[in-house]
Amino acid sequence: MGKYLVLGSNSFSGSNFCAWLLKHGHQVYATSRSTEAAFEFLPYRWQNAKPENFTFAKIDLNHDLGDLQKIVHSFRPHYVVNFAAQSMVAQSWHYPQHWVNTNVLAVTNLIETLKNYDGLEKFIQVTTPEVYGSTGKKVDESAEISPSTPYAVTRVAGDMLLKVYHDQIGFPVDFTRAANVYGAGQQLYRIIPRTILACLSEKRLRLDGGGLSERSFIHIDDVCAATMAICEMPDSGNTYHISTDEFVSIRDLVTTIVDKLGENFNKVVELVDERPGKDQAYFLDSKKLREKISAIYDGGPDDRLIIESELGLGTIVRPLNAYADEHLRLCRPARLSPRDSLAVVRFALGTRRCGAA
Repeated sequence: MGKYLVLGSNSFSGSNFCAWLLKHGHQVYATSRSTEAAFEFLPYRWQNAKPENFTFAKIDLNHDLGDLQKIVHSFRPHYVVNFAAQSMVAQSWHYPQHWVNTNVLAVTNLIETLKNYDGLEKFIQVTTPEVYGSTGKKVDESAEISPSTPYAVTRVAGDMLLKVYHDQIGFPVDFTRAANVYGAGQQLYRIIPRTILACLSEKRLRLDGGGLSERSFIHIDDVCAATMAICEMPDSGNTYHISTDEFVSIRDLVTTIVDKLGENFNKVVELVDERPGKDQAYFLDSKKLREKISAIYDGGPDDRLIIESELGLGTIVRPLNAYADEHLRLCRPARLSPRDSLAVVRFALGTRRCGAA
């Protein structure tokens, strides 16, 4: 069982990741700059997750780093996953200083808080494909950075800062850039729930630029599974795209939803001019992540996995149910560090029978 500190847990992706971790038996300490969101937007509250493994604290990374440091030293997480960010791309043009404060300065202070913490196995920076700007073709993780909005510029700055800390002092960070996510409990301003609301009400849906921009959409459960797998990968300093290979224009997506609900497109939708700096398309190539996972495991995406070392085989991955008929008992010495105790567990799971005292 891992211990995860999840920053930005009120976000759609953050709350779903908390639910995913709890469903898979991990301990979660979640923080957000505001109090917990409404029940409907918190999957970890309505997915029958184990409440005894979950703790929430209101922490603003711009102001409460002292409190966060206390949480780190008392909870001692193995993994820190950072969903906290100032998003809302269009609004970043109006008050860019707010985006700089959260996405750059707060990240700087966060690294300084964590860089000397000896229990950290991996820090995941959940970033964005907006850093690439508009792309007319598939791009992999080595693509040129070309931000086109104040929001994207601040995300580039935060990512580059973390990369420097990895390269110079070995800070164990990986970066994830996911396609457009969707799923139950998503905030109502996002395109899929917003389209549904427009169909169910008399308020028209405004489509910037006629909805001609193209995106890939991926279910949040797939993103959560990939993120947890990246946490458990032994190396760091990598960027991973999490995406499908299917792309659709926003207009075609909206048309599909409107048709499914039996409404008329022209009645529901209002076509308006494009907003400044909006990327027309970004197509993410997720081959790197797919190959890395499939190279060590060919099972289903929902299987609970154990990543371990075995003599003569190196690092391997097995599904947890491979040990269904085994008797496994582990006791951890009180003074063993979290890093060493995790190594003991991984070694023990590579044997048929084991006991430790």
